[in-house]
Amino acid sequence: MTLVLLFFPVALLLCFLLYWAGARLSYLRQPKTVPGDPRDFDWHFFVPCRDEEAVVEATVTRLRRDFPAGHVWAIDDDSDDRTAEIVAGLAAYDGHVHLVRRQRPNARLGKGAALNAAYDQLNQFLPGGADRARIVVCVIDADGQLAPQALAHVCGPAAFGSSDIGGVQINVRMRNVDDRRPLPEHGRLRNALARLLVRLQDMEFSVSNVGMQLLRTRTGSVGLGGNGQFTRLIALDRIAEAERRPWQRGALLEDYELGLHMILGGYQITHVADTWVSQEGLPRTRRLLTQRTRWAQGNLQCVRYAPRVIASRHFCGRGVLETLYTFFQPVAHLLTLVLCAVLCAAHGADIADDGVRDALGTITAAWPLAIALAVVSIGPFVLWGPIYRRDRAPDRSLLVALLWGLALWLYAYHLFPASARALGRMFRGRGGWAKTRRNAEVVTAGPAALES
Repeated sequence: MTLVLLFFPVALLLCFLLYWAGARLSYLRQPKTVPGDPRDFDWHFFVPCRDEEAVVEATVTRLRRDFPAGHVWAIDDDSDDRTAEIVAGLAAYDGHVHLVRRQRPNARLGKGAALNAAYDQLNQFLPGGADRARIVVCVIDADGQLAPQALAHVCGPAAFGSSDIGGVQINVRMRNVDDRRPLPEHGRLRNALARLLVRLQDMEFSVSNVGMQLLRTRTGSVGLGGNGQFTRLIALDRIAEAERRPWQRGALLEDYELGLHMILGGYQITHVADTWVSQEGLPRTRRLLTQRTRWAQGNLQCVRYAPRVIASRHFCGRGVLETLYTFFQPVAHLLTLVLCAVLCAAHGADIADDGVRDALGTITAAWPLAIALAVVSIGPFVLWGPIYRRDRAPDRSLLVALLWGLALWLYAYHLFPASARALGRMFRGRGGWAKTRRNAEVVTAGPAALES
């Protein structure tokens, strides 16, 4: 019985190792991006805002400074603070800054609904003869900072320079990774743990996730993210024609879902790793778990697309397998938790039947297998450490990089409670959410956590 139960986690481990090997190889062999000319396109930045007075002025001002030809559409989702007032003040003196106002009960329905409002207002703004294939929409978080050369990279021949490309996702970095006191109100130990948490998020996004996305470029299943997401307007039009709106209302993973619709509609998506957008890493475990629960629930919501992905002629066989693997990650985490509980119960039954000495003898005899499983389970995370050191922290020692990799393995366990919470929310019919509170916010006027 125990051997039968062990088959499932071993099978999941083998799938993980295969995926990790593909992601690591793709990262190490990533090609350099050939830049294009941003003047060949018209650029519109969508900045969803809900209670963002702490960061919105700096974000809008920076976008206008670095990309003077672009238009910035700040979407105020009925904020309780001064967000709308700040953006309106900027718009009064700059014709390239636009305030999209939303009010309850038609506001606070999710990020996708806010982006759809900006899409509608952009359509009203554009002249009738606009070349919508040349117009690119970029979604930037309210705290996002886009690399100054980003537009040149995303319009190169391998990206929007090809008419087949409908979307481009760029690398994401944590801007506060070198902040020595991310929690200034706390002492040394709490700040040390907070620094490590931000560092691990930077490793996750700028190395591990990039490898995953570069692997997806080979399988034709690149996912769009919520920050640094570029989409061709004509591709959004095609989705809106088929689905009534580009971003699906109420979706908790509206970015990844948009990418699915784009590929199902016949456009390709690519990932550009040579440029980046930065955002704040979360120094508090509770906020991180809130964010990841929302993402896990969004993943589970996307499982309903599995039949369409399997039947689509726009997904190749490898793309179907990769997409299904992504869909069922939270399910795999939950299954692993259940199997661990069953295995513990089975061992307890063995002890009851055979006695403590015989049961311990059986466990001790299996120590070579246990060591082998530990190596193949922990090793892939540890091996990301030196790669991250090479590309993001060359001033740190190899030992520190290996310790970061070991910490990344422990950090990955947050996916298990996040998946369990997500499933629980779905069973209770909970689909609402609020934004993750910014680090600069001392207090918030509205809810800042996922509703329980």
